[in-house]
Amino acid sequence: MHADLVGFGALVLIAGLLARFGRRINLPTVPFFMLAGILLGPGTPGPVLVAHPEDLSLLASLGLVLLLFHLGVEFPVEQVLGSGKRLFVAAGSYIALNVGAGLLFGYALGWGGYEAFVIAGALGISSSAIVTKLLIELRRLANAETPVILGIIVIEDIFLALYLALLSPILSGAGSAGELALRIGLSFAYLVVLFAVARFGARLVGKVIDSNEDELLAILMVGLVVLVAGISAEIGVSDAIGALMIGLVIARTPIRERVERLVLPLRDVFAAVFFVVFGLSINVGEIGTVAVPVLLAVLLTVVTNVLAGLIAGRLFGLNQRGAANVGLTVLGRGEFSLILATLALAAGLDARLGPFIALYVLVLAVLSPLLAANSRYLARVIPDRLLHSSWRYVREETMSTACTHLDRIQITESDAEACPQCLESGDDWVQLRMCLTCGAVGCCSDSVNNHAEEHYRQTGHPLIRSLEPGEGWRYCYIDGALVREPMGSTRS
Repeated sequence: MHADLVGFGALVLIAGLLARFGRRINLPTVPFFMLAGILLGPGTPGPVLVAHPEDLSLLASLGLVLLLFHLGVEFPVEQVLGSGKRLFVAAGSYIALNVGAGLLFGYALGWGGYEAFVIAGALGISSSAIVTKLLIELRRLANAETPVILGIIVIEDIFLALYLALLSPILSGAGSAGELALRIGLSFAYLVVLFAVARFGARLVGKVIDSNEDELLAILMVGLVVLVAGISAEIGVSDAIGALMIGLVIARTPIRERVERLVLPLRDVFAAVFFVVFGLSINVGEIGTVAVPVLLAVLLTVVTNVLAGLIAGRLFGLNQRGAANVGLTVLGRGEFSLILATLALAAGLDARLGPFIALYVLVLAVLSPLLAANSRYLARVIPDRLLHSSWRYVREETMSTACTHLDRIQITESDAEACPQCLESGDDWVQLRMCLTCGAVGCCSDSVNNHAEEHYRQTGHPLIRSLEPGEGWRYCYIDGALVREPMGSTRS
């Protein structure tokens, strides 16, 4: 018993140290938790800190349950309902492209029909945690495309609930088509019941577990979550989906903020255990057999994400840089892919799914931040015609909605067809820009004299706009970014 505690404690400590190292090089923590389990587990030559990963299965299950519960508690229902049609189209396109391509890829591997559905989900859903972390670290929270990215990952979470409800009966091994249909119907009926509880019984549930003492509230909360997750598993619905749904119920109660605060440290600790235990189950010897499929899957994911980014760019009027940011920021895969792998292995599906998804998540965890940080290179090669606008001049520029100099705009139109200073000196110009404060017209930075920027240096007037036909973009010299109003703004 003491040896087990020593091994488990050492493993968690090492996982935390590896994750801290990952933070310092701007990588997410999840891959390093997995890596600790892989390197120090029974499937890898060398020291073994935990020889029997199954002994930790209950702790891992608790981590999975708390992870999904917290997702449900913080789920922004109002944001989704008020997002508008374009966002649902963009998110639907993203999900259809990635899950559809993942399903075809899964069938092409020939590992089995059920395995193909697991692969489709693993390849199709991005990691909310990794995406959010990237937006913060790359300082893109004020970018024009960021609301689109956040909307996509929120709607993905809705799809996650439905996909788990669909997949659980499939993985349970129904003996016939009729039995499968019955189990799927039962799963969705259970979801309807929990939605009804969230809609009509949330306050009652809140009163049952409410307490003025945080200690008692935390105990009652964990008890309720584990109970609902267990009941869900008993009736053939994933314990993860039960936890997610009871989180949605708590989200509609007055104690939501307290619960969210209390569950966060529990989630972080036990979710880390979940990822470590997943790593313990991976046999390094099997990784070589899935290396080629993983590389193909990564390439496929990059392609489908870029296509989805272009669709979002067309829908929301983004330039090449914005569309590239959408596609490459949502590239990371993480917790949901590993949840699917865990469910698949527990159901006795092809053992190659474990190392395949583990390596896939590890590769994308490293690749995603690198590609997202260098999205300007992709922006250079995206043709203007794909985005319905002439963005050739500014395709690599970031579009910001946080400019604080919009009150300096006084003049927005001009009939000028030449750069006055270039005409006077007899020089040529490439394109024309207009100062939005005083209306002065000058040539662009590709021109010999760059009179537009010279005007900014002399006057301090920060904003210009393009006077080229078909171009309406604005640029702020102080912020060094294209300027765009936030979505839904009524300002002209």
